[in-house]
Amino acid sequence: MAGGNLHVTPCQVLSGPWGYPDGQGDHSDAQVKREEGRTAAYATSSSGHRGVDDDEQGDCEEEGGRARLWMRMDRLGQSELIECDKSVIIKRVSIPARDLRILGPIFSHSSSILAREKAMIVNLEFIRAIVTAEEVLLLDPLRQEVLPFVDQLRRQLPQKSPSKYVADQMASQDNELQSPTAGQWLPVPEAAEGVQDELPFEFQVLEMALEVVCTYLDSNVAELERDAYPALDELAISVSTKNLEHVRSLKSNLTRLLARVQKVRDEIEHLLDDNEDMAQLYLTRKWIQNQQAEAMSTAHASNSIVPAAAHLRRLSSTRSGSLVSNYLNDDDVEDLEMLLEAYFMQLDGTRNKILSVREYIDDTEDYVNIQLDNQRNELIQLQLTMTIASFAIAVETLLAGIFGMNIPCTLYKTEGIFGNVVWIMTAACVVLFILVLAYARWKKLLGS
Repeated sequence: MAGGNLHVTPCQVLSGPWGYPDGQGDHSDAQVKREEGRTAAYATSSSGHRGVDDDEQGDCEEEGGRARLWMRMDRLGQSELIECDKSVIIKRVSIPARDLRILGPIFSHSSSILAREKAMIVNLEFIRAIVTAEEVLLLDPLRQEVLPFVDQLRRQLPQKSPSKYVADQMASQDNELQSPTAGQWLPVPEAAEGVQDELPFEFQVLEMALEVVCTYLDSNVAELERDAYPALDELAISVSTKNLEHVRSLKSNLTRLLARVQKVRDEIEHLLDDNEDMAQLYLTRKWIQNQQAEAMSTAHASNSIVPAAAHLRRLSSTRSGSLVSNYLNDDDVEDLEMLLEAYFMQLDGTRNKILSVREYIDDTEDYVNIQLDNQRNELIQLQLTMTIASFAIAVETLLAGIFGMNIPCTLYKTEGIFGNVVWIMTAACVVLFILVLAYARWKKLLGS
């Protein structure tokens, strides 16, 4: 970027982790044109969203401020790198400026999934993205931790949302929707026949993000377990400064990892506890409802209410009716609830693993403390024994001091009495030592 100008670089020219696998992602020009033509109505009617064309690139170049690298990928798996500042992103996805702060470096270690009118803000660990009903904007896609998520998007999105979906949708349009108002209702992205079991685009992206984050956290926990258990066993055998420092470092890593897992888990739990928040995440459903409202107003204006109603009945057929009714029901959050519950249970299992390691650390610390307490008790007993011995020797020293005074005494004139007196005093001190030691054992001041 020279002279403060921003530029757009197509993702396809990059190699390495950005390239498609062999035989994947290759579309002929005719096929791409057909797909783009059939999804044009959807792409232009969802909140004014559009691709990054020359006009928008000019807007990027005209905007001031600090530009950041984003990757844009649509539901067909087509992607490109965009370098632009926050004002362009705000206009593109129609979100408040404060939501972009959640994706900033200040909240880099927080976890949140926010629903807005036309977008979903995803901030899970290192994955920071803005998801709409038709595309995903991923921040800092070249980070080492984010590359697995990018690869996952490239592998799975073309399989779930491209030409097969378009072909099924057009077949459904030809076979079932013959009314004059058919063009007002199609394309419906996930309601086509044959894809009624697929999640909406935004939930596919959310599922991949949760999968990558959960896998990353699981790998960190597994690495922590591999390091923690041998280190704790070594500490139990030998309490040394080196082993204590190693365990202290592991415990710090465990605390940080537990906090990260807990944040993601709490965010999912918060969504599961609030059906209204989950309903707001159905971006495709809201897009369909907007399209139906527009079509209904158009039908009223052209006095074509009856054909539109007939169209609705045909669309609600055996294969696709349940799906469309689910999209139209604002209270139906079963798909998202099942998705979140699955990853909530996985994160709960990861959290339990961390708690098991922490419990093992606590048990080892208790065992080490017991060892240290036992050693302290042995030192106290040794000190008490030495004190008793010192007392006995002090008594003998007292007697020797008394006899050493220059006081006339008849014992001084007795031949050979010195040796007898010394032995008698020594024996008396030994007996005194044994008596005091026996008393200490009787009072259980000393171990057996």
